[in-house]
Amino acid sequence: MLVGQSAMEENKTVGEDEREQEIWSWGAGTEGQLGTGRLQDEHTPQLLHSFSSFAPISSLSCGGAHVIALTPDGRVLTWGRGTSGQLGHGEMVNSLQPKPVKAVEGLVISHASAGWNHSGFVSDTGLLFTCGDGSFGQLGHGDYKSQCTPIKVSCFSSKHVEQIACGMRHSLVLLRDPLGDQVYGFGSGKRGQLGISNDKVKSASLPRITLGLTEVNIKSINANGDHSAALSAGGHLYTWGRGFRGASDSYFPHCFPADLSFNQVVLGWNHALVQTSEHKVFMIGGYHHGVLGDPQKTALMKHTSESKEGIMQRIPNLEENEVLHIAAGAEHSALVTGNGSVMTWGWGEHGQLGLGDTVDQTDPQVVSLGHNLTEERAISRVYCGSGFSFVLRTYDGHSQIR
Repeated sequence: MLVGQSAMEENKTVGEDEREQEIWSWGAGTEGQLGTGRLQDEHTPQLLHSFSSFAPISSLSCGGAHVIALTPDGRVLTWGRGTSGQLGHGEMVNSLQPKPVKAVEGLVISHASAGWNHSGFVSDTGLLFTCGDGSFGQLGHGDYKSQCTPIKVSCFSSKHVEQIACGMRHSLVLLRDPLGDQVYGFGSGKRGQLGISNDKVKSASLPRITLGLTEVNIKSINANGDHSAALSAGGHLYTWGRGFRGASDSYFPHCFPADLSFNQVVLGWNHALVQTSEHKVFMIGGYHHGVLGDPQKTALMKHTSESKEGIMQRIPNLEENEVLHIAAGAEHSALVTGNGSVMTWGWGEHGQLGLGDTVDQTDPQVVSLGHNLTEERAISRVYCGSGFSFVLRTYDGHSQIR
């Protein structure tokens, strides 16, 4: 999956003496991806204490079974499955605890993305480093080799990379250039997820320009499974790759036909979530393992539209809530509301919904993260891996949730 989760978003910066941070995890944990030090699934949120020597954490990216964390000063920690070298520790073994990625020490890493079995890291100077599984060319080094240490992608050495998004077996890169921003794709392309040709492309081991976006001011990119997406500065959503909910594959980006302005998109294996500028959330696709999978409920849903890109429908039972942050795993979803509540739904087999069981849910359910003794408001961000979830919760007496 990818996840990718998402492009990685930083929490608002406040003084370290003015805040306290909690990190919670739950779901699939048999490869150490939860950071609990235990090789087991967790059906309820676990408060982690393994970050005390690294805190605070500014952002996370959750992959197939590994996690990347960034600190405000640009240090990188990874843990979980490492058998393809995706942790960047110089060896191909799992790690139950967060460990620094020493190969990029001395650099300020401003953005990172965890794919199914590979990882990407972007420095504040615009350099890109990748490691992990390279068998589909998804590392961008011109070969199909795996790497257990982050290696600089030489194709972009003289360019300024701003973001990377790692999917199942492909990667997207967003370049900032005074002459025009560009999106590049590399890795597996059999479902059109690279967007580099009108015809089917098996794979590309060197970055190639994604078609149809050269005249568009792209704000962010996202990749997961065999899907790719981008948001423009004007709030337009572009998707390409595997079709959602029976729609045909798209070999180059299509602008989603909706009279809405979007400011965030996240991708799962079979669905996408989009957040509008009015803090409303819609889903595209989503019919596996209870991800809005009740046929009667779907048939009765309001605010539903259909196009060749797939069905987009409003998430139910959120009419009174602003949604501030969204995340998507392989086949589960999560969000944070304006009052600080974390809600999940979809596939629940590994406890990734954090509700104390392994039951699928078709509607968003509130996750209990325990009672905090302070009365300060919390700024929460939620992140999803293929079958697990994380929450960063920062308490600050001077900040509002926005």
